[in-house]
Amino acid sequence: MSWRATLLFASVLALAGCQREDREARPSPVGSETQEQVALVTLSPGEQEPTTYTSGKAREFEGNAYHLSQGKKLFTWFNCNGCHGGGGGGIGPALIDDRWIYGGSIENIVQTIREGRPNGMPSFRGRLPDDQIWELAAYVRSMSGNAPTSAAPARSDTLHPHPSENRTSPSPPVSGGIVPPSGEMPK
Repeated sequence: MSWRATLLFASVLALAGCQREDREARPSPVGSETQEQVALVTLSPGEQEPTTYTSGKAREFEGNAYHLSQGKKLFTWFNCNGCHGGGGGGIGPALIDDRWIYGGSIENIVQTIREGRPNGMPSFRGRLPDDQIWELAAYVRSMSGNAPTSAAPARSDTLHPHPSENRTSPSPPVSGGIVPPSGEMPK
């Protein structure tokens, strides 16, 4: 074989080994949202744990740099800073700490964005495509350091003294809120 044939063969092998990320140019329509059943607490009637069901869509969004950066843009465009103060709190709860009132999994955050919460968080069901809700949830989760540093977007440090997402050490979510006496197990 001549050196040209060898070079051609090597370049064909190199190109065959490249894998391009595959993503849709447009998000799926609003009507095709995922169905998630998540529990906020481990309490349930009877002896069994609460029933949960997740679609598995979290894997597609949590460690993907493109989806995290899109979530960052959406966070700004929808003025989430107005209530959450750049993640540090304000009218709405802080998003950069490890306390999550309604659960810290991405499915819990998707549910909060989709359905809203009492006393202020509006529902975005029917207003945002499902993929955008997942992108927002992935970005919100990355604000407390729960994203790989290779994928987490950098945030402007002029917002507050908290380090950017790609420099935040991971802090596993801790369920927040106070269980009222009526919700406690009998003694």
